[in-house]
Amino acid sequence: MPAHVIHSARLVSEGRILHNGWVRFEDDTIAEVGTGDDWRISVAGDQPDAVTDADGAWLTPGFVDIHNHGGGGASFDDGDDSISTALAMHQRHGTTRFVLSLVTAPVEDLAVRLAGIAALTAADPRILGSHLEGPFLDVAHKGAHDPAMLRPSTGADIDVLLGSAGGTLRQITIAPELPGGLEAVRAFAAAGVAVAVGHTAADYGQTLAAFDAGASILTHAFNGMDGIHHRAPGPVAAATHTPGVTLEIINDGTHVHPEVVRMVFASAPGRVAMITDAMAAAGSSDGDYVLGSLAVEVRDGVARLADGGSIAGSTLTLDDALRRAVTEVGISVEDAVLAITEIPAAAVGRGHDLGRLAAGYAADAVILDDDFRVLQVFAAGAPLPH
Repeated sequence: MPAHVIHSARLVSEGRILHNGWVRFEDDTIAEVGTGDDWRISVAGDQPDAVTDADGAWLTPGFVDIHNHGGGGASFDDGDDSISTALAMHQRHGTTRFVLSLVTAPVEDLAVRLAGIAALTAADPRILGSHLEGPFLDVAHKGAHDPAMLRPSTGADIDVLLGSAGGTLRQITIAPELPGGLEAVRAFAAAGVAVAVGHTAADYGQTLAAFDAGASILTHAFNGMDGIHHRAPGPVAAATHTPGVTLEIINDGTHVHPEVVRMVFASAPGRVAMITDAMAAAGSSDGDYVLGSLAVEVRDGVARLADGGSIAGSTLTLDDALRRAVTEVGISVEDAVLAITEIPAAAVGRGHDLGRLAAGYAADAVILDDDFRVLQVFAAGAPLPH
């Protein structure tokens, strides 16, 4: 079977660094990991098809983005061609697996988009499924969602969305304080969907109730919710308090101050997933864009609604999030890599086969230089053009 060895790397995985590390791929799976020159013994008598000398560079698992709306001028809401364009852009920045996020739209439109993503998920291993960010969100914390389309959930809505996704709905963001909110949390969680609390007016107690009902993620912590007050701790404190809850964070220097990012990592060790929340302008130029049904202006790399100025997603890529985490926030390389690999993979139920450089895991890997610039990306064992 086709084999590929990457050796002489600073291999970062599972919260540790292996110096002079190596990994051997067989087809789309990792066969073996080690250190030193043992890779030569591993392939003795069965020479690999390719050998890559990392020459001391960083080697990490492929990045996993569980909250991303697009990039390269394209949006995941706009069908197969746009999805392909956006995926290709983010792959060049090290992301090898994606949950495709959809913004608020009428339920019948979302059902069509979910069905389309379900078909792609069956055919494209890069796509892990879909994430519905809306429409069951709080109007007062709408962010870049069209308030006219926001609504409480109904049993009929839940049935339509789950049926259209056909088992590929990975995540849904819900404001649990809305009428029927906790019932929706329970229903989606029972169907195997990772339920996230977000775009919400929920207080500390209401958020704890949502986690008790089965929610397991906090959507982009601090954004789209009340912050921490010493007498009203709010959703973020509820998430840091609750074992097993993953906190998403957008580490672009705009959405959350670096010191607050540091505090989140310190308050919830092993439970922070850095996401991009990227929109179409990621990897593209400043200009005028559309997010869902809303006009967005991107200036100096920051996306804001043309009407009202609310932050409208980001132009972030995960390699930049990693670089900022280490160089600006002061997070260790080991913890920063966990936050873009193993932790997000586990948050959406794929911790058993994604996010680690370990035998039996997917052969996804990224080689980065000392400044965390991507040198080479491998997806399912194959090197990608860079």
